[in-house]
Amino acid sequence: MTSATPNQGLIRNHELPTPEPESPFRPRKPYRFGTLCATVDNPDQKDQYGSSSVPIYQTSTFKGVDGQYDYSRSGNPTRSHLEHHVAKISSAVHAFAVSSGMAALDVILRLLKPGDEVIAGDDLYGGTNRLLTYLKTHGGVVVHHVDTTNPANLHAHIKAGKTAMVLLESPTNPLLKIADLATIAAQVKERAPDALVVVDNTMMSPYLQRPLEYGADIVYDSATKYLSGHHDLMAGIITCNRDDVAKQIGFVINAVGNALTPFDCFLLLRGVKTLAIRMERQQASAMAVATVLDRLGFKVHYPGLANHPGREVHERNADGYGAVLSFTTGDKALSERIVGATRLWGISVSFGCVNSLISMPCVMSHASIDPAVRAERGLPEDLIRLCVGIEDPADLIDDLEHALLEAGAITVSAGADQHQFVRATVPRGGVAISRAVEKLAYNERPRKREDREWFVSAPGKVILFGEHAVVHGVTAVAASVDLRCYGLSSPRHDGKVALRFADLGNFSQEWVLDDLPWDSVTSVGVGDLHPEALDPRLVDAIQQRGLPPDIDQNQQAKAAAVAFLYLYMVMTHGGERPSFSFTVRSTLPVGAGLGSSASFSTCVATALLLLHQRISLPALPEPSREPDRGNDDPGHVHVSHAGRRALPHKIAEEVNRWAFVAEKILHGNPSGVDNSVAVFGGALAYTRPGFGRKSGMETIQGFKSFRFLLTDSRVPRDTKKLVAGVAAKKQAEPELVERTLEAIQSISNEARRALGDPELPRDALLSALAALINENHAHLVTLGVSHAVLETIRAQTAAEPYCLSTKLTGAGGGGCAVTLIPDDVKDNVLDTLKAALTDSGYRPYLTSVGGSGLGILSPYDPANYAPEAPLTPPENSPDELPSLRGAFQVQGTEELSAWAEQRGRWLYV
Repeated sequence: MTSATPNQGLIRNHELPTPEPESPFRPRKPYRFGTLCATVDNPDQKDQYGSSSVPIYQTSTFKGVDGQYDYSRSGNPTRSHLEHHVAKISSAVHAFAVSSGMAALDVILRLLKPGDEVIAGDDLYGGTNRLLTYLKTHGGVVVHHVDTTNPANLHAHIKAGKTAMVLLESPTNPLLKIADLATIAAQVKERAPDALVVVDNTMMSPYLQRPLEYGADIVYDSATKYLSGHHDLMAGIITCNRDDVAKQIGFVINAVGNALTPFDCFLLLRGVKTLAIRMERQQASAMAVATVLDRLGFKVHYPGLANHPGREVHERNADGYGAVLSFTTGDKALSERIVGATRLWGISVSFGCVNSLISMPCVMSHASIDPAVRAERGLPEDLIRLCVGIEDPADLIDDLEHALLEAGAITVSAGADQHQFVRATVPRGGVAISRAVEKLAYNERPRKREDREWFVSAPGKVILFGEHAVVHGVTAVAASVDLRCYGLSSPRHDGKVALRFADLGNFSQEWVLDDLPWDSVTSVGVGDLHPEALDPRLVDAIQQRGLPPDIDQNQQAKAAAVAFLYLYMVMTHGGERPSFSFTVRSTLPVGAGLGSSASFSTCVATALLLLHQRISLPALPEPSREPDRGNDDPGHVHVSHAGRRALPHKIAEEVNRWAFVAEKILHGNPSGVDNSVAVFGGALAYTRPGFGRKSGMETIQGFKSFRFLLTDSRVPRDTKKLVAGVAAKKQAEPELVERTLEAIQSISNEARRALGDPELPRDALLSALAALINENHAHLVTLGVSHAVLETIRAQTAAEPYCLSTKLTGAGGGGCAVTLIPDDVKDNVLDTLKAALTDSGYRPYLTSVGGSGLGILSPYDPANYAPEAPLTPPENSPDELPSLRGAFQVQGTEELSAWAEQRGRWLYV
C-alpha cells in the first residue's frame, strides 16, 4: 500500500493550501502530501533574506515594544514556522510544539479539574498510563479504562456533565488495536457535548492519519518518533481546530514553559520534510516482516494483515498501515532469547526512527504498568514489538530469521532447503533466560564481580502509641530498640544462592540460580520504583516452583524465603545474578511485635541492593590534616561521629522502599512504620497517606533515651487476622471505631509534643508518658486487639511494689507488652520483676529505645571482616579475605551484639 499513488483505495486529496492557478485554462491540482511535507512556506512570515531553510532564532528575548515576539517561552519565529507547517499537514487550524510527547499529553490533561471523568483505552503507552494513574491518585480525576475496539464499550461511562475527556489511541501501542475514531467521536458528542475527544496519533503520524478530520477535538504526537524520524531530538506536537481549546493550550504552554526550543524546532522541521518517503519505505518493509512472521505461525498484531480484526475500520481511518507490529511466541524466555539474538534490530524503547528497533514492552516501555494490571488488560509478557526502519527489508528479515533460529523459535523444514523455516515446538517453562537479552535491554556493561562479604544490621522497634490505628490514618509514634537483626552475605560464585535463618528452626536452603522461575519475573530497573502492588504471578511462581516441599512445616521461614527470593529476582538487572550465601541471625524475639520482620526485611533489602550494585557507599571523608602555611593550606578538621550519619538519606530511602516491598510479602498490608524505624532509627511519627491528614514520616528531634521492659508473652499472633478484625469492626460499628481512632490520634499528638519538647522536665515527661500508655491501651482494648495474657502482664507490672504502666505493642493478640521504666526504679526491684515474669512463662528484655537505624560494617578497613581465628581461604581463591561466616554462625544469642560491635567501625544512617 502507498499513499503517494492516487489510485489506491485509501487515498484522499488533501484540501490544503496550494498556489493560485497560473491561468483559468489550466488550474493547478492540490499538492500531494509528500510535496506538502517537503515545502516549508509560511506566507505570513517571509524571511527578509530569502533563506531557503528556516533560520534558527536562537535567542531568549526580542528587543522592542509591542512586537510579535518578546520572549521565546511565549513565542519564537522558528517555532512559529514549525507550528504553521505541522498544522498544514495535519488538517489543523492550530498547532503547538512542546518539549516531548508526554509534555504534550501533560498540557492536554491540565485542561481537567478534580471530579472530571476520563475514558481511556485499555492498551495504552506505558507513560500515558503512568500519568493517568498519577492524576487519578493525586488530582481527583476519575479514569475508566475500556476496550475501545467496540464503541459500545464506552457508552456506560459517557455521562453528560461528568465525562470531560475521551483519550484514544489507534492503532494502540503495543497490541495494534483499532478504534473507530469517527463513530466514537460522534457518539461522545451526542451523549456528552462538552467532552473533549483526544487522540494520540504517534503510531500513524499525520502522513497516514489525521484524526481531526473524524471529529477529534485535540490530536497529539510524540514528534520524537516519525515526525522527526532520526531519534536526535525530543518533541511533542498538539493540534486542534477549536479556538477556545487552542487558547487554553497556549496559556498552559506559556505558563509552564515547556515550548520546544528554537534549535529543536529547526531539527524537527528538517525531519518533517522527509516524513513521506520515510513512512512509505518503513510501512512497506513492515508489511513484509509481518507477512513472514504470520506465515511462520506466530500471532502477529498488524492492521495490514488480512486476519487483523480491525483492518476494515483502520482502512476507514488511515491511508496506510504504519511501521509498528508486535507478535507473541508463547514463552517469555523464548521471546527474550529472540530479542537478544538480533543484530541489525536495535534493542531500545521508542519507535519511528530510520533504524529498526526491537523490544519487549512488558520489561521496557510498559514496565511501569503494574503486572497485575497488564495481565488484566491482556498485555502478554512474551510480546515482542518491532519498529521497522528504512534498512533493506531483505536484511531485516534475514536478521530476524537468524534470531528466531538461534533462539529455537523456528527450525529448518525437513526435506526443504535451508531457507525454508517452520515454527518450532518449544516447551513452556524450564528454559533459562538469555543474560544477553537483559544486558542489551538495559544497555549495561558487565559489572565487576562481588568478591567481598557484606555485614548488615537493623534494629527492632516498639510502637509507643498508635498501633493498629495507623492502618486507618492515625499517626503512630515509634522508636527503635537496641535489639537487632544481623545479615551476612558471603560470595560463592558457583551459580547458586543459599539462605539460612538461624532463628527460624535453623532453616537452610540452597538454590541453583538458573532453576528459579525467571519466566515469571518483571525486573525493576535501577533507580525505578517497584509498582505499588506486588507481582502476584512471581509470588505464586516462587511458592509453587521455588521452594522445597517440606517448607510448609515452617511457615515463618516460608514467608521469609519468599520475600528474599522475590527481592533478589526483581532487583536483578543487566543479566548478572550474584551467587552468594546469606545468613540471618537476630537478638530480637521473632513474632513478638517488636519489628523482627521489618529488621529482617531491612537487612535483606540492604544486602541485595549492595550485591546487585544498585547502591554504593559514600567515600571516606577527608581526614584531618595540619595547616601548611607555606602552601596556603589552612588544614582540615574531620569530626568523627563514630559512624553515625555516615549513610546518606538517599541510600536510606532506597533501602526503605525495598524493605517495604518485603514487608508486603510478609504481612500483606503493612503500615510502613516498622521498616521506617528499622532503617532510620531514633524515634519518628508516621502517618499513612490517603486519609486527609498530612502524611509521611517525621523524625522526632531531641528524643531522649528511655528504659523499657519488653515482655514477650510467647503467645503467637496473626497480624493479618488482627488487622482484618479491626477493619471489620470499623464497618460494623463505624461511630465507635472512628471515635476511638480520633482518641488515639489525640494521644499521638500529645506524645509527639512531649517527646520533642527539650524544656519539659524529665520527671514530668515520664509521668505524662505513663498516663498516655495506660490511656492508649484502653482504646486498643476497645478495638478488640488485646489478649488475656497481655492483660495478665499489665496486672503484674502495675501491682505493688512496681506500679508501672504497660501496654500492648505491635498487632496485639499476644506478642509483646511494653512497660515504661522510670529513672527511679531500682535495679533490684527490676530484677525481681523480671524474675517474676520469667517464672510466669514470659521472656522479659530490658532495653533502651531511640538508637541507630540501619548499619553496614564499613568495607574500607579489610580487618573489619576478619574473624578472631582467620579461616583458611579456598585453594582456588587465594585472594579472598578471611570469612566472617563461620564465626557469625557460632556466636551465642546473648553475645551476638557485642561480637558484632567488636568487628570494627559500623556505618549508620
